[in-house]
Amino acid sequence: MSPVNYCTPEWLEASYRSYVETPHAQPGLENLTAKVYFRIKAKPAWGIESDILFGAVVDHGKLLELAFFSDEYARINADYIMAATPEEWKKILRKEKKLLGEFMLGKVSLEKGNMVSALGIIPYSPVFIDALTASGLHFQDEMSPGELEDYCRYHTEFRERLGV
Repeated sequence: MSPVNYCTPEWLEASYRSYVETPHAQPGLENLTAKVYFRIKAKPAWGIESDILFGAVVDHGKLLELAFFSDEYARINADYIMAATPEEWKKILRKEKKLLGEFMLGKVSLEKGNMVSALGIIPYSPVFIDALTASGLHFQDEMSPGELEDYCRYHTEFRERLGV
């Protein structure tokens, strides 16, 4: 499977399929029920002109939804919103850094939710990181100038189409 571009609908679709198709990789998740949203902060050099949020809705370990959401929708519906720069998320997704460590250092901030209960869901993050990276990711700072230009156009188009 060829890598998908980070921060695209195709990335979330591939990640959703990976999670659903590998239930054996989800031991102990039956206790997890949460609506967790992740803010990728704006980084124009990466083609992300304004913040974008994606979220996972999980009920007793079953992934019900993995999609991009508007800021307004996330603020109303999320149990948790965690935010970081694209570079920080890249380090976490590439497993160069751990979410818990970056969270404790303040490199990943908690915009919504209770700190103590957020610390209770972070141990589940490796399963989601595996799903989010199963197809392989192509990050914007690894793209050629032409690829980045194409990505920027596509990013603008899908955000308008999805209302995010």
